[in-house]
Formats: sequence, structure tokens, C-alpha cells
Amino acid sequence: MSGSLWLKDPGREDGRPAARGALPAVPRPRRTVAAAAPAAPGADPMDELADRLGGFVAAAVHPDEIAAVLESDGMTDEYIRLTYGRRDSFALAEDLYRRVPRSFPEPEGAPDPWKVSLTACLLRGVVFALPGLAYVLGAPLLDGPKDRLGLPAGTLTLLAGALIGWVWDQTLSHRAYSWLGLGDRAAAGRTLLAGAPAGALLGSVAALSVPGGPPFSYVFAAGQSLYVGAATVLLVLGRERLLLAALAPMAAGAVLALFADPPVPVRTALLAVSLAAACALAVRELPVAGAVRAAAARARGRAERRPGAGPVRWRVLRGAEEERTPRGPRLGDSVPYGVFGLGTGLLVLYAALGEVLAGGPAEAVAAPSAVALTLSMGPAEWLLHRFRSGSLAGLRAARSPRGFRRRMLTTLARCLAGYLLVLTALGATGTLLWPGAPGLTGVRTATLLLLGTVMWTGLLLQSFGAVRPAAVVCASAAVAQSLALLTGAGQPRTVQLVVAGAAAAALAALVCLLLGRATAHR
Repeated sequence: MSGSLWLKDPGREDGRPAARGALPAVPRPRRTVAAAAPAAPGADPMDELADRLGGFVAAAVHPDEIAAVLESDGMTDEYIRLTYGRRDSFALAEDLYRRVPRSFPEPEGAPDPWKVSLTACLLRGVVFALPGLAYVLGAPLLDGPKDRLGLPAGTLTLLAGALIGWVWDQTLSHRAYSWLGLGDRAAAGRTLLAGAPAGALLGSVAALSVPGGPPFSYVFAAGQSLYVGAATVLLVLGRERLLLAALAPMAAGAVLALFADPPVPVRTALLAVSLAAACALAVRELPVAGAVRAAAARARGRAERRPGAGPVRWRVLRGAEEERTPRGPRLGDSVPYGVFGLGTGLLVLYAALGEVLAGGPAEAVAAPSAVALTLSMGPAEWLLHRFRSGSLAGLRAARSPRGFRRRMLTTLARCLAGYLLVLTALGATGTLLWPGAPGLTGVRTATLLLLGTVMWTGLLLQSFGAVRPAAVVCASAAVAQSLALLTGAGQPRTVQLVVAGAAAAALAALVCLLLGRATAHR
């Protein structure tokens, strides 16, 4: 979900913009004036002309349009004075414009560029949440004494690696999506080829920096970081089905572990097979061979240009107008997406572990809330497209800025309500199925729905390119909750509710302010 939602141009399969000059054909008016039969005796020539040109005159937005048609049909000013008693074509056009009431034809139905498959979005939601089963399958491998917070051994190690890797890959995803939006899939592949391994390394280093975990937790965290990098590559390049196939062995083993106790070698093998499959599929999608050839060519070029190895060769500096390669997205434009990912990641983490981190019992872990938020990202993506589709329809149908704003707010309320209903159902189902999960009380439900509002409205602003204000709000909320946790201010549930409510209200106000203008939807 990083970056603006990238759309394919209607009518093109490759997502590249249509050729310049490909404008819709403008129909030429029929030359009905000169070919018309003479008016009947006693009939008003103006009434006869208004009847003959009624359809065109009713659709005109200015008298000059009518004057242009009259002149193109060969009506001279002298003919107009003798036949209609008007000074010239402009005076005749103004009279016709006043006589015929406005009746604008409805535009032809245009294709909806925001129409997406619900199945594809749900598949992405499943792929987002399915890796969580790896913790179920690998739980015996992380056996050890609980940490000082009462959490299972290695929890903080895995969380540190996952959070850092998530932030890095959010930034990387936006940069790759930006290249795809420019129609340069090769540059997107090179970006992922350089960035995914770096993100895996950063996640592994972050996990290793947390002391006290069992030995296998660091191996598990390294594999987790590798998977996040591979999944980023496959998701950005639209290979969700391949990623789902790679996760199938691990998911099957996790389901089996719910009813039986597979031996440790079997658990390890299933985890390794899924990880290896995801990494192999990601490498297959990346231009590895091209990158190796380019690196070898650069090495040969540097060797040939060694000082003193030959005559001095002067290189002419090219001007900006002679630039051969298109300028890519700026690195600074991708940083706010990482900040947004950090803020939302911390908010989800506090929703699941806030009470435990504040010194509460380990039984207070609200894991179903985090799972519900993750699974809901599929429906959230589909509803984001539905909002864009509805706002586009409102833009075509509205007759005033106020009318468009009313239609936009109606579409916004409908989509947000639909998302919150899905999130409530997922949260309630997860709480019922999760062994030992705390009950979904009124405060917990309100916090979950407010966090869902923060996530959905933040993604909505992000899809319109307004990621900076969304990132500021989410990061500020995460900082406020972190400070409350460190200082012990307030009861954890109350702090979560207040922080989530303030962030949701701020983002909702930004949505109404920034997206209530018709120019934001063009």
C-alpha cells in the first residue's frame, strides 16, 4: 500500500500513458443552414432557423459557438440582414441563444479507471496476514524463559527486526512504485534489487541489537527480514499469487500444528522451504543478470581509464537539454512513506502489546486486534478504489463546488463505514478463535475502530499524494503514546483511546479539507 495508487491508463495494458494528441474526436456540425428549403410564406424565419438548429443551439455554452457554425455554413452578414433582419452573425447568434433554452446532452459513459477486482484485493489482504502463521509453526523453536515483561522468549527481538524492516520497505516500495508510474519497469527492478537486500540487512542488525533472546530467535529474525524483502519485491511487481504459493508449505504446517505436534525438523524444513521459495521467486523477477553485466562493464571502464594507462581522453559535459535518461523520483519524496509506516506500525504494536509494555499481565496481549488490522488491508485497498471511483462520478455529476463536496462526503462516509464494519467483524472473529485472548470490550472496540479510521484515512491521503500531513499525524500519535508509556502517564487503555481518537479526528479533518476541492480529484 505504499505510495500513490498506481493505475493503468484506460485502454492500455502496459500502464504507460497514451500517446500525445490522442484526443477524442470533435463531431463537425452538419451544414443544415445552406441546404435548408426556403421558409414558407408568412413564417418567421427566426423561428424556422431556431427549430432547424435547436439541438446544437441548446447545447451551446456561448453565442460565439452558434456564430461559428453560421459562418462556417456560408451565411454572410448581407444575407443575415436581408433574411433575418440582424446586423451580423454575432447578433443572430445571440438572438438564437436567448430563444432556445439550455439543454446539455449527457456525456457518454466513460470507463472507470479505478475499477479493481475485489478478489485481487482480498488476496493481498490474505498475503499480508499469512506470514503470521510462521510464528505459530516456529513457536517451539523459540522455547525459552519469558522476558522481563512476561512475553514469550524472543518477542522483542522479532519485533525490532520486523519494525525496522517494515519502515525501510515502505520507503523502498514507494520509490519502486514511482518508477513504475513513470513506465520504467527496469528502473523499478534495479531499485528493488539494491534496496531489498539492504532492508534485510538492516532488519537483521536491528534484531541482533536486542539482547537476551534465545539463540534461534536471531536466526528466525534474519529469515523474517529476508522474507520481508522478498515479499516487497513480489508485491510491488504484482506477483501476489506467486507469493501465496511460496507461503503454502508454511501455512499448511501451521494448520497441522494446531491439531498435532510436528517434530522440530519438520517445522524447520517447512519454514525454510517457504523462505527459500519466496527469495527464489523474488530473484527471478529482478534484473540480476543485467545488474551483473552492468557492474562488470563499469569495472572494465574504470580499469581502462586508469591514470597513466593511455592518452588523456576529454569528456564533454552535457547540458540539461541533452540529458539522455529521464530524471527519476527524488529520494526525499519517499522518506515520508517510511515515517508513515513507522507511525502506523507503532500504533498497531501498542494496540496489541500496550498494556503488557506498561507493566500489565502477559494475558493482556490483544493479538487479534493486530491480526484484524492486517487482514483488513485487503478490503481497505478495494474501498480506497471505490472512493476514488465514487468521487470521480461525483465530479462528473455535480453542478457546483458545494454539490461535489456533498457527494464526496457521502462517498467517504459510505466507504469508511464499510471498512469499519469489516474490521469489527474481523476483530470479533479473531477474539473468539484466539485461545486466551482478552475480551473485546467497549474500550477495546472503540480503540480498534479509531485505529482503523487512522489507517484508512491515512492511506486515503497517501493515495492522493498528501502523505506528509498523514505521516506527521501518525508519527506524532506514536510519539505521544511512546512518551506516555515511558513516563507511566495514564492508564494504557485510556491513553490508547485518546491518542487514537485525536489522530483519527485530525486525519478526518485533513481529508475533508484537502479532498473537498474538485481540483484534488482531477
